Amino acid sequence: MTQAGTQARRRLPPTSYLRVFEPLRAYDDDAQLAIAAQRGVGRAAFEERAATEALERLTRGVPDPFPREQAERYRELHYPGADGLTAPYYCPDQLPARATVAAEQLDSSMRPALLELLVPDAARAANAHRIAPETFAEDLASLHTRSATWGIPLGWFILITDEDHYEIEEDGTTLLTVRLSAPAVQVLERTRHAAASLAIHAPELEILDELTALDEWLHLFHEDSIIELDYGPIAEHVWPDDSAQDLRHGIESLAEQDMLGAAAAYRRLTNRWLKVRQLARAN
Repeated sequence: MTQAGTQARRRLPPTSYLRVFEPLRAYDDDAQLAIAAQRGVGRAAFEERAATEALERLTRGVPDPFPREQAERYRELHYPGADGLTAPYYCPDQLPARATVAAEQLDSSMRPALLELLVPDAARAANAHRIAPETFAEDLASLHTRSATWGIPLGWFILITDEDHYEIEEDGTTLLTVRLSAPAVQVLERTRHAAASLAIHAPELEILDELTALDEWLHLFHEDSIIELDYGPIAEHVWPDDSAQDLRHGIESLAEQDMLGAAAAYRRLTNRWLKVRQLARAN
C-alpha cells in the first residue's frame, strides 16, 4: 500500500459499490487469458491504481474524465467454500462503459453550464470515438458493477447481512473500506423473500421496485457468482453498521403489522446515515 495511492482514494468522492464476481469458468477464453496475466495483483494495489488514475482524469489540464483505451482489468475476490478453502472469483472493471453511463446520468442532475465544464461535448465525442461498439454494447448489457456516491441504496442492504463474510481494509488508523460478500444463490433468496413480503404488506414503497430491478440484474450472471458490497470511504462514518439488520427488522415489522416497530427501525436507519447526508450536502 502506497501513501500516494491511499491519498488518491481519500480525495475522490466517497463511492460505494455493488459488484458481481463470477467464477473463472463463466468467462470466455480471451477473458481467462487476461485474468491469468493479471494474477498476483492484490486488491489494495488494484484499488490504489484505479483511484490514482481516476484522480488524474479529473485533474487533467483539458477536462476529459473518460478513460483512455486500455485492456480490461479484473478485480479478484477469494471466497471461502464449505470445505474451508478459498476459491477465486473475478469482476471485470468495465471502466469505459461505466464512465459513459455515469456521464449520461449527470445530464439530468447537473446545471448545463457546470456539466459542460466537467464533461465537455468534445470529451464526449472523443470518448464515443474511442469505444469499440461491440465491446461497449456487451459491457452495457451485463455491467458487473453498480455504484452510489455519498450513501448506499436501501435495497443493497437486503442482499447482504452482518453475518456474511467480510474484510476490513485499513491504512494505519484510517478505515479505507469494508467489503461484505455472499453467494448469489443466498442473495437472490433474500431479495425474493423481502420483495414478496413488501408486495403484500407495503406495495407502495419504492424499495420494492429497487429489489425487482436488482433481482433482474443478478439473474444476468453465473449462478455460482459471489456478490460484494464495498462500502468505500463511507465506512469510516458508519461502521460498524447495523443498517441491514434494521431494514430486515422494519420489513418483518410491516409483515406483522407492527407499525411502531417499523417506525423505530426506520428511525435507527435514518439517524445512522444523518452525518453522511450532512457531509454530502456540504460537498
